[in-house]
Amino acid sequence: MLDVAERAGVSKASVSRFIGDDRALLSDATALRIEQAIDQLGYRPNQMARGLKRGRTRLIGMLVADIRNPYSIAVMHGVETACRKHGYSLVVCNTDRDDEQERQHLAALRAYNIEGLIVNTLGHHLDQLLELQQEMPMVLVDRKVDALHSDLVGLDNRVAVSMALDHLEQKGYRDLLLISEAADGTSSRLERMDSFKAQIERRKALRGAVLEIGPDLHARVQAFLDADTAGPKALFCANGIATLACTAVLRELGCALFEDIGLIALDDLDWYPLVGSGITALAQPTDAIGASAFDCLLQRLRGDSEPARTLDFLPQLIVRGSTQSLHK
Repeated sequence: MLDVAERAGVSKASVSRFIGDDRALLSDATALRIEQAIDQLGYRPNQMARGLKRGRTRLIGMLVADIRNPYSIAVMHGVETACRKHGYSLVVCNTDRDDEQERQHLAALRAYNIEGLIVNTLGHHLDQLLELQQEMPMVLVDRKVDALHSDLVGLDNRVAVSMALDHLEQKGYRDLLLISEAADGTSSRLERMDSFKAQIERRKALRGAVLEIGPDLHARVQAFLDADTAGPKALFCANGIATLACTAVLRELGCALFEDIGLIALDDLDWYPLVGSGITALAQPTDAIGASAFDCLLQRLRGDSEPARTLDFLPQLIVRGSTQSLHK
């Protein structure tokens, strides 16, 4: 900064104003001389050092459980786009569903002096998260951590399950199997399973069961197909990973997709239209979920002290050939 000031013939304070937030205080002529001096000297400000000095790094942290999950990637895109729009940068850490990785990443994010944190994990290192919550605002995405009284942004799982069952029932399916990843304490998965069971109880025309993905998936789906039941069968896949696993099993079993069995999936992925006559899906508004998570964080950074809130988004039903109309 001293070199720039000497080259431009101005004070060091003027250079500081130029590269900071007070550029408007400088005359156009002074600003032009400083800009030319910076170009000539190849000066580049150290943003991290500036942030540490001011107590602001304009870094937002995001902790995700599994970066390979298409949902995580889609929401992350929404968060990053919103960050960029408001002049923030996003630091993403993937725990890979490993508790030790989560512990290390939380320590690293703290060392980066992030201003806020978006969390999409099970929160097994609750003590660390609670400590961070004392230092910065925190927003949860998709997965609730009861001890963290933070804003929560995600899907309205009860409505999503209801929409899926309404559609399947209207199309003539009667015997349903919900297939999910292992619950593993994940609130969104548990909500979908519980809602499915409760709604099946109330819908007398339907019967249903819940199956978690495991090594016996092939045999369990085969048993469901072979079972002698009163009505047409359909699978309800609770997310994109479950949909991929079920589609692979149906192909291995030689099913004519989707004549032998119906299928509806929660999440809408790029490959769904390419399988058979296309997979009917409940698309999550992942960009909006990610953008809203950042917006909640930004409001907290700006001093919002209202009680923690929950933002539930609705899915969009996209009908394809995997849920064809059946003649009763």
